[in-house]
Amino acid sequence: MSEGLRLWQRRCISQAIKRYALSPHFFCQATPGAGKTRMAAELAKRLVDEDQIDLVLCFAPSCQVVEGFRTTFSSVLGRRLDGRIGAIGSAYTYQAMEFRDHDFWQLFSDYRVLAVFDEIHHCAGSDPSFSNAWGLQILCRIQDRARFTLALSGTPWRTDDKGIALARYSTPDGQLICDYRYSLREAIADGVCRSPRIVLLDNSEVTLEEAQGPSSSSRLFSSVESLLSGSRVTYEALVRHEEIIERVLDLGCRQLDELRQVRADAAGLVVATDIEHAEHIARSLHARGETYSVVTNKTPNAQQAINRFRTSSSRWIVAVGMISEGTDIPRLQVCCYLSRIRTELHYRQVLGRVLRRSGGRDGLAWLFMLAEEKLRGFAERISDDLPEDLAVLRELPMAALEAGVTFDSLEGGVDGVDDATGRGETRADDEADLESHHCLSLAANVIEPTFKVSFSQQYRQQLLACF
Repeated sequence: MSEGLRLWQRRCISQAIKRYALSPHFFCQATPGAGKTRMAAELAKRLVDEDQIDLVLCFAPSCQVVEGFRTTFSSVLGRRLDGRIGAIGSAYTYQAMEFRDHDFWQLFSDYRVLAVFDEIHHCAGSDPSFSNAWGLQILCRIQDRARFTLALSGTPWRTDDKGIALARYSTPDGQLICDYRYSLREAIADGVCRSPRIVLLDNSEVTLEEAQGPSSSSRLFSSVESLLSGSRVTYEALVRHEEIIERVLDLGCRQLDELRQVRADAAGLVVATDIEHAEHIARSLHARGETYSVVTNKTPNAQQAINRFRTSSSRWIVAVGMISEGTDIPRLQVCCYLSRIRTELHYRQVLGRVLRRSGGRDGLAWLFMLAEEKLRGFAERISDDLPEDLAVLRELPMAALEAGVTFDSLEGGVDGVDDATGRGETRADDEADLESHHCLSLAANVIEPTFKVSFSQQYRQQLLACF
């Protein structure tokens, strides 16, 4: 086995080899930033060296992660992973599976294939009737035809009630069964991941002024949570608020200044809500004299921009839906979370971008965000690496089925992009916010109310150190 592997990677590979003697499927849950791709490549090399496989085919949720797989596997195996003549295999996005031709799928019959699936939780497929498009491809074309499968996930649960493709669940409680688990607590103790420090920004005097026709009113709230629960102001409106953006960036920039005294190329990530929001944040960084890059799904040559940032000394990268999971930029050590998305899966994947250690002097990762109820709860649960209430296979409500809801319509993809089609899609956890926002917009067309939220200088910070 190759030198330089971490202990958990060696143990996982040994466990996989033992498991493959009994079953063709292996499921690994390892905390984001632990090195799952390297482990997978070393396992593939072991299987090639033992003449157990002929080809390696990898699948991942994004082009950025696919490129990382090609680079890592090619380095470890000493052969290309580009699908051309002489290559050991290739790597594809999940979406590309739908467009493979008959000759591609014939590879699983003609050769002994190791199929590797990164962030497998995007593929729903415990049963053909309850699968999304990606999971159905795995069930029908790969599961019973691949010589071996390796399913990887840092956050192995879904935002709906569907089971994960290639996963096993206990009976009758439906708990996910992992063949190997490597928790964040273990990764921090081993020096593999940084210890997270999560800072929640709050304000003790928030004023809401509402004008409607000739009348107006003003109310005072003692916290961000009380404002959101006691008014029609939405969380999305707050992360777009000029003062909130400035305050969160203040915290992030100050922390980055401190970190760069120890590590000169330490960098920060700002997770924005959409392109307009990202541009607003970029203007704020520019006004501060900060160096930055902006990467969105509309950025030309986005992967090249990410690669340039990875090796540069630029301080900040502002992203929309591009750096949430699987993207490896070890110098990222600070994150300002200004996304409207409030699901635990997305939150943990974003936090994972700043957890990967790259040296002996970068043991802490910092995340700054608003003190909103859901986000606070997610932060307090970080020490629970595989929450029992999430990694559970439940039955879909019959009422939904009887109403004629399609299975794909229940699906929520990564960063608001539908797994099967790539279209933008609303996440269930944000529906209340969007409904409220929609109601305000409708009301504006009729009675034209205006709202103004202002904050006092009475800001406070809560530091959560889970480890």
